[in-house]
Amino acid sequence: MSAETASGPTEDQVEILEYNFNKVNKHPDPTTLCLIAAEAGLSEEETQKWFKQRLAQWRQSEGLPSECRSVTD
Repeated sequence: MSAETASGPTEDQVEILEYNFNKVNKHPDPTTLCLIAAEAGLSEEETQKWFKQRLAQWRQSEGLPSECRSVTD
């Protein structure tokens, strides 16, 4: 891995992650997460961490709590 991944994803990787977050699914299942990670060239752990942080940012921008349970919980 390059030094860039140690400090975070590259611009190209963020573009892939953002596209999937906004257009595909904000809560990817493990299989989808694996595919996104492969497409972006990141580990599944890095990808999952990015989605978790991005979801918290999105929820905050929408005026929602950063973490929230499902309505059915």
